[in-house]
Amino acid sequence: MLLVHGGGESARSWDGVLRSLIDDFRVVRVARRIYVPGTSVPPAYSMAVEAADILAITGLLDGPVLLVGHSSGAVAALEAAVQAPRTFAGLFLYEPPVPTRSLVGAEAARRAREALAAGDPREALRIHLRDIAQEPAEPAEGLIVDPKARTAFTAKVAAGLADIDALDALGVGVDRFRGLDVPTTLVEGDRSPAHLRERLADLAVALPNTRVVTLPGQGHTAHRTAPETLAGTIREAAERVFR
Repeated sequence: MLLVHGGGESARSWDGVLRSLIDDFRVVRVARRIYVPGTSVPPAYSMAVEAADILAITGLLDGPVLLVGHSSGAVAALEAAVQAPRTFAGLFLYEPPVPTRSLVGAEAARRAREALAAGDPREALRIHLRDIAQEPAEPAEGLIVDPKARTAFTAKVAAGLADIDALDALGVGVDRFRGLDVPTTLVEGDRSPAHLRERLADLAVALPNTRVVTLPGQGHTAHRTAPETLAGTIREAAERVFR
């Protein structure tokens, strides 16, 4: 398995999931270059750059590969598969925010940048959670008033906004995925923001060889809140691909 973590996180955020998998599978994790501490966002950053990284790492691996991606990392995984579909035995994509009907960041991303430039990380975080991620109001407000959350957000905000811009640069629509006949498992939480579930449903219609799995009682972070459940879902997908 090759794992591509989501935006604003690191590969270590999936430790709880991988504990249930590493005895039976070789798992390789991608450290996405824009989220490596101490690095800056390259001027030419794009989902094409992320896809090239994934393909380069895949080329070093032996045997069939199940490509696992979360959030924007799942979009990068999807783009890698579009470029080289025969490279992967299967895809496991957990809520990829593909701009199927509308952009992901658009005007809200611009306002978040302006707030940050004005020295207001609290407002930038509020815009990100409310207008881009579209998280429920109560838990979002809890993060906004948490100094640790604001500090963590500020440390990764440049990378996160570049990530969102790279998603929007793909353009609106799903037509380029209609010929991708790689066995694909799309995963959603039944408590996830509506826009993520809508995007996933659009993607499910476009992909010719896909199935959708809904995690009851979960949102966009089941790798943290229900790691064993998510690991079981990955294992099931792997068994379908490798049998």
